[in-house]
Amino acid sequence: MLDVLKNRTYRHLFLAQVIALVGTGLATVALGLLAYDIAGAEAGAVLGTALAIKMVAYVSVAPIAGAFAEVLPRRPLLVALDLIRAAVAICLPFVTEVWQVYVLIFVLQSASAAFTPTFQATIPDVLTAEKDYTKALSLSRLAYDLESVISPMLAAALLAVMSFHNLFAGTVVGFLGSAALVVSVLLPSPKSSERRGIYDRTTRGLKIYLATPRLRGLLALSLAVSAAGSMVIVNTVVLVQSEFGFAQRATALALAAFGGGSMVAAMLLPRVLEDIADRKTMLAGALVLVIGLLLGTIVQSYTLLLPLWFALGLGYSLAQTPSGRLLRRSSQPEDRPSLFAAQFALSHACWLITYPAAGWLGARIGLPATFGVLALLAAVAVVVATRIWPSQDPNKLRHSHEDLELDHPHLQGGGRWHSHVFVIDKHHSQWPVLHDGR
Repeated sequence: MLDVLKNRTYRHLFLAQVIALVGTGLATVALGLLAYDIAGAEAGAVLGTALAIKMVAYVSVAPIAGAFAEVLPRRPLLVALDLIRAAVAICLPFVTEVWQVYVLIFVLQSASAAFTPTFQATIPDVLTAEKDYTKALSLSRLAYDLESVISPMLAAALLAVMSFHNLFAGTVVGFLGSAALVVSVLLPSPKSSERRGIYDRTTRGLKIYLATPRLRGLLALSLAVSAAGSMVIVNTVVLVQSEFGFAQRATALALAAFGGGSMVAAMLLPRVLEDIADRKTMLAGALVLVIGLLLGTIVQSYTLLLPLWFALGLGYSLAQTPSGRLLRRSSQPEDRPSLFAAQFALSHACWLITYPAAGWLGARIGLPATFGVLALLAAVAVVVATRIWPSQDPNKLRHSHEDLELDHPHLQGGGRWHSHVFVIDKHHSQWPVLHDGR
């Protein structure tokens, strides 16, 4: 897996991702302490609102940012977004009012909503071989899981010798380091061969996404992933400390079990995907999530919770990590920023549904019933995915062009019927209906 780091451009981008993730992790810890410092007992409400603002920024800003990412050089764009995030982190220690936190969080997360899809869309242009790109996806998943473990530990160590305000300095260093690493390499910036208006560029990714059967299936699976992930993220502390009576350290260990399962799956995926198709792998992972949520309805001890959380981590990574491969298969290089932005927005829209559902239902109807409701939601999502994502999903499709003249360059003199790698683009606005297995 690590041999892809021999590619200098990818190596610098991966290190930029890792450094920025650690900086973001420190900011997450510091933000919680800042909220308590400002709002006291109302800190939970402040953080909940900040999380909602984050999701709203992700859903609303990502498609617009993807439109500009199509026409702007990627390296200056990514560097500028890192600098914006660093500037916000510099301001956070000086806030004294709750509304200031909300404004800065919206700016920070809007910059992240522009940065992340553009960054993700660049990787398949750097690592053009699918095998290498799969390894990069697994490394990215590992980076996210390791950050969730390392950042709190690093924050705890730093808080022993400094004020929480100084943690934001680590965030600034992370974003500046990320910008420096991006500057140090040349990045491909494929451009569209046709001029498009701002509305077309903004909606382009969503149109491609919703017109592609495998991506509609991916959206359904994203709902299953968010249902299980929200249960873990929102209610682990409630289960461990309120239901089972354990301390904060046990909560951290439970979350580490979930992250551990995800990391194991990420390490296995490059080899698994050589032999098993994306669809089967992702559906298997989603099925693990459904079964895990159902088992959650009867888990009554911390000892049983740890293996359950590990299994949910496995399913989470299996169902989510290969998504980049689907996006890559389903787009022309110049359309990837807008398509990755669409996935970013739509997947976070799922979290915007399941986050409050996990919290509100857990408080109102109890955790066993909440497990059951989210299991049902995930199961429905999996069934929908199997129906709208065809089991036969070849790259090349035979189709016709009744709207093109016979001498059109796209037809290359071969007649209206032809076969090639099919994606939604300027020549193909609808997915072909297959006949007789063609």
